[in-house]
Amino acid sequence: MIFAAGLGTRLKPLTDKMPKALVPVGGHPLLWHVVMRLKAAGFERIVVNVHHFAQQIVDYVEQNNRFGLDIRISDETAMLLETGGGIKKALPLFEPDSPVLIHNVDILSNVNLAAFYESAQNNPATLLVSERTTKRYLQFDDDMRLTGWKNVETGEVKGREGRSLAFSGIHVVSPALSAYFNMMPERFGIIDFYLKWCSELTFKGYQKTDLELIDVGKLDTLALAEKVVAEHASLI
Repeated sequence: MIFAAGLGTRLKPLTDKMPKALVPVGGHPLLWHVVMRLKAAGFERIVVNVHHFAQQIVDYVEQNNRFGLDIRISDETAMLLETGGGIKKALPLFEPDSPVLIHNVDILSNVNLAAFYESAQNNPATLLVSERTTKRYLQFDDDMRLTGWKNVETGEVKGREGRSLAFSGIHVVSPALSAYFNMMPERFGIIDFYLKWCSELTFKGYQKTDLELIDVGKLDTLALAEKVVAEHASLI
């Protein structure tokens, strides 16, 4: 699943006329980069959720013949459901017994998506994490089980503190979680979901020590992404 429904407010004024998913990097929209990575990793069915300028994304997918894949649209035009609600709505579009890889549309990385997906088959959820600098960190115990969350600027902690690692925006969710998703409201964040159930369910962190990642969510990182693509770095 590709998260492409966001408003992209940090990329204004570009997103005043287009969705973040269609903002170009290296001559291709962000959505193209993620679809190509997923296709190369062997994924055949992709669900793209849409809200902001939704029709532009639908038209782009159709104009490219769905990239030769089974690409489905999860329509959130009536209401933006956030990351957790977006997964909850989209789950019926997937095979009921296959784990779902979730990928933010604005993430470019050197992650081997096929290997990561394969490693996550036996967990309710697996979150790709690293020691990247950020303001908000997930917390893990010695067995890399999720225990909580911490904002290092405010000192706010949810759950139990442990080892601090940064979430990449790439994770794998088991269909066995559908019953837990159904206990949630229509609109909620996926991190809130993980924190709510992490004491009951084993959500694991998958640390990539050599992670190269660009969050192309704001104008300065967009310029960096252009530079990386132009230099043919390992992110693409």
